[in-house]
Amino acid sequence: MRTANITRTTAETDISLSLTLEGADNNGISTGVGFLDHMLTLFAKHGGFGLSVRCKGDTQVDDHHSVEDIGIALGQAFAEALGDKKGILRYGSTILPMDEALILTAVDLSGRAHLQFKADFPSEKIGGFDTELIKEFWLGFVRNANCTLHIKMLDGENSHHIAEGIFKSAARSLKTAVSVNKDAPDEIPSTKGVL
Repeated sequence: MRTANITRTTAETDISLSLTLEGADNNGISTGVGFLDHMLTLFAKHGGFGLSVRCKGDTQVDDHHSVEDIGIALGQAFAEALGDKKGILRYGSTILPMDEALILTAVDLSGRAHLQFKADFPSEKIGGFDTELIKEFWLGFVRNANCTLHIKMLDGENSHHIAEGIFKSAARSLKTAVSVNKDAPDEIPSTKGVL
């Protein structure tokens, strides 16, 4: 089982996160940010990941620090759980419909951090959640997972549907990328011999 346990404590947040790539039971997600709890719950479900997250953050200021730092911790967990990345498929992509929204994501577990994010949210907030924090979450993730991730909204009118489509699509792309290549389970998927 490929697993990771991450603890991240700053003056702004106190996070404990556990991840199992092979899909164990989820032990609860409580970030202090209701909408992020919803997104991470469906991320775990659609990726087939075991995920537990606890965060105490300075949400009296706003949700920014909690959302960004959880993205950082989740990225660190993926990096730790993948280790040297021997035998992984490396690449994954998904086009996912969520009602009127259509989201494309593509990931390369390359060891190079890059986020290409093109999504226009019709509203600045979903309930009390700032939609601009979705990009901040994924920036924190890619910088710490050391992966390239493209997120592109192909269509959409409802901010909640767009956000949900992003997390579901990214989960499915990551599920493929972290999968073990049965034809080359002992090989690093790079001509360089390292990722």
